[in-house]
Amino acid sequence: MMHTKEGSLKLGLVQTDNTWQDIDASLAHLSIKMDKIDNSVDVIILPELFSTGFTMEAEGVAEAMDGKAVKWMRAHAKEKQSLVIGSLLIVESGTYYNRLIAAFPEGKTESYDKRHLFSFAGEDAVFTAGEERLIINYKGFKICPLICYDLRFPVWSRNTEEIDLLIYVANWPDARMLAWDTLLKARAIENLCYVAGVNRVGVDNNKLVYVGHTSAYDAMGASLMASKPSQEAIYYATLEKAHIASVRDKFSFLDDRDRFEIKQD
Repeated sequence: MMHTKEGSLKLGLVQTDNTWQDIDASLAHLSIKMDKIDNSVDVIILPELFSTGFTMEAEGVAEAMDGKAVKWMRAHAKEKQSLVIGSLLIVESGTYYNRLIAAFPEGKTESYDKRHLFSFAGEDAVFTAGEERLIINYKGFKICPLICYDLRFPVWSRNTEEIDLLIYVANWPDARMLAWDTLLKARAIENLCYVAGVNRVGVDNNKLVYVGHTSAYDAMGASLMASKPSQEAIYYATLEKAHIASVRDKFSFLDDRDRFEIKQD
């Protein structure tokens, strides 16, 4: 299976709808899309809570880490020989998490629990917040994947570890798309790194409308792709380590960043 050359990373960004609280239907729908993804892709990115929708009715819908959705991610990571990233509604010992799963081709998984829970929708009353970022080292790139509302908090996104790529998986509604578009570009510019944001489309059971705006930016904030709002689609973006090195050599802005520690609650 042909993948990108050394020093490059090809992303497949899956902008999709799902079936509300129906894991089997959502996975079946996504399996058709996964089969269509270019075999040269190194990282496949799915939206937030892609198997259930952004539901607060966790009981009866949440899965364990050996549940069907995690197994589905692992199977497709192996089949496509790609890193597969997306978030799921996970339960452990009666505690619920909006958990980002990174499934690797060789079968292992790594995870990140959403730090900033969306209190506006009552997410903080259902889920337990994470306390640590996940940094993935993959094919020479340092990747930090985050979830939706995390995008609004630049301290949590700050590039303190020479990150090459920030990823945001989301259920970000149409009413606030200006913020989504603006903040993704800002995160790239301020952190001198690539940024990819994958958002869903469709209408959920809360009557919220989602129009996608899945996008990717380089370390200067330039767009790497053109997306079609409101349509299901698979987009591609190729990242180059040489671009990051060139930008940071020319503009040493990260050397002047503030030093801080994040205190846990």
